[in-house]
Amino acid sequence: MNAGSDETGEFDGPCEGSQIKDEFALTRREQKVRRDFWDKFRRVARRIPFAQDLLAAYYCAMDSQTPIRVRAMLLGALVYFIVPIDAIPDFIAGLGFTDDAAVLFMVISLVARHIQPRHRDAAAKALGNEPPDEDIKAT
Repeated sequence: MNAGSDETGEFDGPCEGSQIKDEFALTRREQKVRRDFWDKFRRVARRIPFAQDLLAAYYCAMDSQTPIRVRAMLLGALVYFIVPIDAIPDFIAGLGFTDDAAVLFMVISLVARHIQPRHRDAAAKALGNEPPDEDIKAT
């Protein structure tokens, strides 16, 4: 017998209700990010050094080709960025976005292979920067 199951098979795999709740939560996060992200981003973009990474995460999270679990993780980090109440309030000069950056970089490190060049290019374009040349190596 497998862990998490019984003789009836009633507990094999995730329950349908749980999957529906997860999809609902993901949809709610996505709606919040779509509704509030750009307003907050425009207000603070000049003050945060991780703006391009934040935008690349946004474009990856909104990409329907991104796996659901990756989207869920990125959307969670983006919601944390949007919500004004967090570990270190955003209005504290010099420190306000350090917790947002830490959460974002932790999530990005877990899902980095899913953030495609097209996401980074869209972020660079949105910021008015030229996309980085892939052929140039740092010295």
